[in-house]
Amino acid sequence: MEESIAELRETFRTGTTKSVSWRKKQLRALLDLVNENEDSIFQALDQDLGKSRVESYRDEIGIIKKSASYSLSCLDKWMAPKKGELPLLFFPAKAEVMPEPLGVVLIFSSWNFPITVALDPLIGAISAGNTVLLKPSELAPACMSFLTQTIPRYLDNKAIKVIGGGADVGKRLLELKWDKIFFTGSPRVGRLVLTAAAKYLTPVTLELGGKCPAIVDNTLSNPSKAKVTAKRIVGGKWGPCTGQACIAIDYVLVEEKLASTLIETVKKYIKIFYGDNLKELKSISRIVNQLQFQRLVNLLKDPHVAASVVYGGSVDEEKLVIEPTILLDPPLDSEIMNEEIFGPLLPIITLKNIEESIEFINSKPNPLVIYAFTENETFKKRILSETSSGSVTFNDSMVQFLCDSLPFGGVGQSGFGRYHGKYSFDTFSHEKSVLHRAFYPELEPRYPPWTNFKLAFLKLAYALDYFGLILLMSGFRKS
Repeated sequence: MEESIAELRETFRTGTTKSVSWRKKQLRALLDLVNENEDSIFQALDQDLGKSRVESYRDEIGIIKKSASYSLSCLDKWMAPKKGELPLLFFPAKAEVMPEPLGVVLIFSSWNFPITVALDPLIGAISAGNTVLLKPSELAPACMSFLTQTIPRYLDNKAIKVIGGGADVGKRLLELKWDKIFFTGSPRVGRLVLTAAAKYLTPVTLELGGKCPAIVDNTLSNPSKAKVTAKRIVGGKWGPCTGQACIAIDYVLVEEKLASTLIETVKKYIKIFYGDNLKELKSISRIVNQLQFQRLVNLLKDPHVAASVVYGGSVDEEKLVIEPTILLDPPLDSEIMNEEIFGPLLPIITLKNIEESIEFINSKPNPLVIYAFTENETFKKRILSETSSGSVTFNDSMVQFLCDSLPFGGVGQSGFGRYHGKYSFDTFSHEKSVLHRAFYPELEPRYPPWTNFKLAFLKLAYALDYFGLILLMSGFRKS
């Protein structure tokens, strides 16, 4: 392990990864990797999570193709130094901001999107010119095996390495010095990563999660909009890895008078999308392993929670499948309402007035995403100004993750740092400020009356917030 990291560091020192030609070559190779191994990726995702080919392409393969192609098309622009603005009184001078790679990067990926959350950050790290060590999640062993075997065949093995193994390997990696750590996973492990990074003052990006709410207002009164809302809730809850996603809808807030309408419409589209027979569910993933399966089953064992189930609730332990399940007003102090569910259970919480949703959300840690189905512009402004979350999506779910032009990341306990598109490039870059000054003019007054003038000039400069004037007046360098 130490030898591999030493090779990554030596490769970075040579400057090979800083050239635009190397970066583009690796991005094209990554596209080749995905294009030439689609069937192997489909098989690995099916083996680890039971993902259908459609879900696998939508949430994994398609995202990587899109992300790599977008980075290739924009890389020259991203790498170019940006002109910096200077006060006129700095003349003659010029300034620029130059992006430079951070160095040797460690990426930890998670098991729920084992291809996307491994390769998408890798695209950003490559685009920025870093050398990388990727540690895939051992909880998706088929995908981990695919990545460890395939990446060395396509990418520069002196600059990009993949290492398999379990938690013990991750622990050893965290004991070493890195120039950047990018982690996707649970808040519990995120804390361990952050603690380890503190030893070397290593910058960290944490992509965590949380309880992402969906707010539904009286839009449900309109039958056609109620159907669209229900479809998008169903897709945003059970579509992404059967709810095992940090951006999946965790619970829904709706007014009491509209709850029955919402439940019936959601039930209708669950049956249309996935079927209503536990043994014959279609196009839906399974739970990743026995441990996670039992955790979810235990959430339903609370008698008060079990009593709130209004649809579903059946489980198949042998196949690790849990039927899409709706709960109406489970106890707010129950575990299901205080921990991220990360599975196919959807609590619906009723309120007297939908405006109360803002206070409800604010009573919990910052979510990664807030979804809100409303056309009320005043209410939208209140959600944006009175809540804090990684992002907000109105009248849809999940789609914000697909936008390369929008940053993806959390705030507070849902994580910090961001990526996707240019934001990935920035995450793995340092923006170095560069100021070019001329040797002349140079003022060097030597007579005593100048002292009083200097003091008055300094006061004026600070009052006008023109700190640059101080640097401009070269004679001020001498007290």
